[in-house]
Amino acid sequence: MYLYGASGHGKVIAEIAEDLAINITGFIDANTSITSVLDYTVIAISATNLNGNAVISIGSNKIRKQIAIKENHLQFISLLSPKANISQRVVIEEGTVVMMGATINSEVVIGKHCIVNTNASIDHDCKLGDFVHISPNVALAGNVIVGEGTHIGIGASIIQGIKIGKWCTIGAGAVIIKDVPNGATVVGNPGRIIKIKDINV
Repeated sequence: MYLYGASGHGKVIAEIAEDLAINITGFIDANTSITSVLDYTVIAISATNLNGNAVISIGSNKIRKQIAIKENHLQFISLLSPKANISQRVVIEEGTVVMMGATINSEVVIGKHCIVNTNASIDHDCKLGDFVHISPNVALAGNVIVGEGTHIGIGASIIQGIKIGKWCTIGAGAVIIKDVPNGATVVGNPGRIIKIKDINV
């Protein structure tokens, strides 16, 4: 298995793979000055003949989407930490990673190439679109919908039944009590919109 992105985020994903006894062939990265990460070889992106299983180990939602489209010859797999608490009734699609201490409850649906980070809590019946990043210590109450590409910052809280649009940014520690439109950046408690961007990604 390859990890696409030789970063600190990649180190965490590598240790999940180790916990699952999955063999890591190496990291892939555009930065040729990086030769190893955690004693694994870093392979140049220019080695286009790479094939096999892979996980995109990059935190940026936009870049993960670009790589998933560009490198569609790779077989993307999910990595779920055995130290996470995941209901047997959860659906998790390809390329998604779930970090240590995360809790995902019954009938949650998580799309492709998402990140559910350390100690995040996702309660029953939530739905996450593709390329979403749920940061450490985020709490989603039940029946929350999060659109494609949205990043929910560390420690944010979303009350039950909220719908968050595509490619939004929810600031660290924000408390979301109202629906959020596509492309919005929301900060504070209670959350307030400070800008809305074009979401042509």
